[in-house]
Amino acid sequence: MSEKGEQGEKGQQGGKGEQTGKAGQDRPAEGDRPDERIPVQRGDTGEVIGVRRGMFGANNGGDTTGYGRLVRTVRLPGETARPYGGWFDEVADELEGALEEQGLVPSNAIEKTVVDRGQITFHIAREHLPRVARTLRDDPALRFELCTGVSGVHYPGDKGRELHAVYHLRSVTHGRLIRLEVTAPDADPHVPSVVDVYPANNWHEREVYDFFGLVFDGHPALTRIMMPDDWQGFPQRKDYPLGGIPVEYKGAQIPSPDQRRSYS
Repeated sequence: MSEKGEQGEKGQQGGKGEQTGKAGQDRPAEGDRPDERIPVQRGDTGEVIGVRRGMFGANNGGDTTGYGRLVRTVRLPGETARPYGGWFDEVADELEGALEEQGLVPSNAIEKTVVDRGQITFHIAREHLPRVARTLRDDPALRFELCTGVSGVHYPGDKGRELHAVYHLRSVTHGRLIRLEVTAPDADPHVPSVVDVYPANNWHEREVYDFFGLVFDGHPALTRIMMPDDWQGFPQRKDYPLGGIPVEYKGAQIPSPDQRRSYS
């Protein structure tokens, strides 16, 4: 290859340490980049809501994992200051502008915006969730046409916000993915349904209700979807008893988890 050809190829590939990632952010060269499969530690930033001991944080039964001495801080990421980077700012500006056009003060609907681990999350006041969802779907500059579901999360240490509902919205038009998050206290576990906006969320809201006890007001038929209708409690909440039911397996009786040997 001629010297001119070599220079042209180098110009296309870029020199070591000069590669640029998404949103115009600098990226280290291939040899210097850590394994991207490993999540980056959040350090001391964010809000501490508790301390977890053992592998799964169970505290009402024997720890059979062998990790009884593992202690981890439960920390939620804090609010992110602008600029967020790349198209995140564009989406945030368009959403705030669209809400203002409807006569709604954006800060009343969007409690905070968090950019963490390459994702943007808008924390929405629960009473404004349907309007925000409809705006994200219908505004031409946003067009988040698809909601891939809602996930329930239970943080017993997040006082007054123990129950979280997380929505993943995808824009097919613009090729973008964002998250919405709303919270509700244990004492008032109610969140407005978004089935009118995203009909496919019907089954996902029933599942979160079934396992976490979040009541989606306005849902057309909020009934259990996995557990029997007469089941007591919500099995995926952190305060739900661990085990308590012995299991028969190939003729042998396996004791419930809270009766097994503890390795702590």
